[in-house]
Amino acid sequence: MRRALLTAALLGLTGAAQVSAPAAGEPVTLHLSREPGLSAGVRAALRALPGNVETVVLVQDLRTRAVLETQQPDRALIPASTTKLVTAASVLNERGGAGGWWSAELTVPAAQVGRASVKAVTLRGSGDPTLSVADGAYSLRALARQAYARGLREVGEVRVDDLGFDSAAWEVPLGAPMTALRLAEWHDDPPVSAQAARERLGAALTAQLRAAGVRVTREGVGRAAPWQAWVPPARTDGQGRALPPEPVTPVAARPEQGIASVRSASPFQVLAATLRPSDNLRAEELLGTLAHGANGTLRGALAQERAYLRRIGADLSSVELHDGSGLSRKNRLSPRVLVAVLREQFDLPAPLPGKAGLPGALYRARGNAFAEALPQAGTGENVPEHDGRGGTMALRLRGAGLDVRAKTGTLPGVSALAGFVTGRSGHVLAFAVIMNGPESSPILTLRAVQDDVVRAVAAAH
Repeated sequence: MRRALLTAALLGLTGAAQVSAPAAGEPVTLHLSREPGLSAGVRAALRALPGNVETVVLVQDLRTRAVLETQQPDRALIPASTTKLVTAASVLNERGGAGGWWSAELTVPAAQVGRASVKAVTLRGSGDPTLSVADGAYSLRALARQAYARGLREVGEVRVDDLGFDSAAWEVPLGAPMTALRLAEWHDDPPVSAQAARERLGAALTAQLRAAGVRVTREGVGRAAPWQAWVPPARTDGQGRALPPEPVTPVAARPEQGIASVRSASPFQVLAATLRPSDNLRAEELLGTLAHGANGTLRGALAQERAYLRRIGADLSSVELHDGSGLSRKNRLSPRVLVAVLREQFDLPAPLPGKAGLPGALYRARGNAFAEALPQAGTGENVPEHDGRGGTMALRLRGAGLDVRAKTGTLPGVSALAGFVTGRSGHVLAFAVIMNGPESSPILTLRAVQDDVVRAVAAAH
């Protein structure tokens, strides 16, 4: 009888079931919630789709937390470039928000700290795509000038630390190798291999050291010296009894020590440069930063993303992540997962450094870095250049009178849209719409329907 009642209850609900973790000896409690389905306006918009296009939808009010619109919100489809939302959010989480940074440093053997002439100087860093050769404070030039100011005058060899990064483990569909360290100048002219990347890094650092007044005696680039933790030898007293280990590590056994260090600007800048134009290479480079401390592999970086999604409470049962850009058709995300990312990022303080120039009263008040990094609909900017605030949304929803910040996603037969819109209530609504059909599906029709869905959602709520 109980099983029949439970089955009837489950069949009468369209929402997901949640199981609360009981204390020892207590029964498991099953919480069921009814999903609202779709409003008349959204249903009318979706009727313009070809019949062979599957569509999943979720809309949530971020002030009241009410789920407003649903259509198979837990069904995971190919998300295309909306995958970049997960990449960007994971990077912000790993960096500690918009106030975080990446860093790069020069190190020398511990025994040679303070000397004018050293055996080698090693470049180490976070692998982010914003380190420049000579532009600004976050650059090889700034590192070289710091080293000179601290007394460095001669270097035997320039080395690059790539020991913890496995470039061969990355299968990036863009022809650009993933490496432990990167330069901003590579975006338009990437190296052809990891070895070429090392050589270009070494040559660039050597040139900047020489320009700063530091003599580099050896051409080419070496590898960072491996280091192992010091294990002190056993000690005994005169009677052969064991003594505590020597507490001081010999200088020669210590890790290399820094003589120059620089740090990047807020990650917000590169996130905006990635999300607005939907830059696939930058998205893969950002994913690469997550591999530092995670075995230096693609698998480790993707595990970092899954850990982030797990932390925000996303259901990972149908999630599949294979890259940072969304180019892989093996990726799978549901509207529920995308809205969870949007909700969590919108709730974070994540203020930008200063709020001057932010458009729209709502976003000006919040200054939320994640929302500001997204394309803004209807700006009318030159879409082929993709360099303005509107990005891939610049020509969409023009004249709608709506404040929409959203990430697009497009592959043959795939179109997706996920982001924020301000509804008629004045509340911010997070939404995700994913459409998958045959590769011959008319993408412009799918996009037009998505825009009509956004209009209907904003008008209804």
